[in-house]
Amino acid sequence: MLGLPDRIRGCLFDLDGVLTETATVHDAAWQEMFDQFLRQRAAATGQPFVPFDPKRDYETYIDGKPRAEGTESFLASRGIHLPAGHEDDPPGAQTVYGLGNAKNEILLRRLRTDGVQAYPGSVRYLRAVREAGLHRAVVSSSANCQAVLAAAGLADEFDARIDGIVAEREHLRGKPAPDTYLAGARALRLPPAEAVVFEDALAGVEAGRAGRFGFVVGVDRVGQAAALRQHGADVVVTDLEDLL
Repeated sequence: MLGLPDRIRGCLFDLDGVLTETATVHDAAWQEMFDQFLRQRAAATGQPFVPFDPKRDYETYIDGKPRAEGTESFLASRGIHLPAGHEDDPPGAQTVYGLGNAKNEILLRRLRTDGVQAYPGSVRYLRAVREAGLHRAVVSSSANCQAVLAAAGLADEFDARIDGIVAEREHLRGKPAPDTYLAGARALRLPPAEAVVFEDALAGVEAGRAGRFGFVVGVDRVGQAAALRQHGADVVVTDLEDLL
């Protein structure tokens, strides 16, 4: 009844775009931060200002990656190379960490003012998974994962959480490397072959395939079903409720 192979004993859920509608909040925070940086750089260099595209740039360079990796990836796409700096660089410092910290400051402000919503179909599916006795973990590159779960009312739905804080502490590579999902399977005490990955990002489904998980579900929120299949999804749905 869950739309999964019989061998599956555990579920590994991405957060943004799969469980919660925080992608739009992240988009806006990245856009605000990068546009401010790009305007200042354009004024200093005399080159034209080309704004951050919250759809194309976010999906191509940011989605599914740790904050610093996403920042560096987008900058490289514009031919911009900044020093990495340090994790405690002040927001807005001209370093990769400084820009990432500025984005996080903006995100937390927007979460406080705008809140966050869980997808109703995802909530229903989560509860069906729990009632079926399957183990559940959330796997996210976000260091704000716990705050988002709490804001969405989902903090008590999981047996384990692998987030940006855990990834940094345990030196886990970001998606498309499978490290964080493999850590999620270990936390549930399951081999990858008995776990399913739920992902909306192309890098995330690549991670699921690279980790040789038993099943990879692509969640298509933005009209990229074909790309999700090409990158490794076994099945693509528009909402988790479609699996019920």
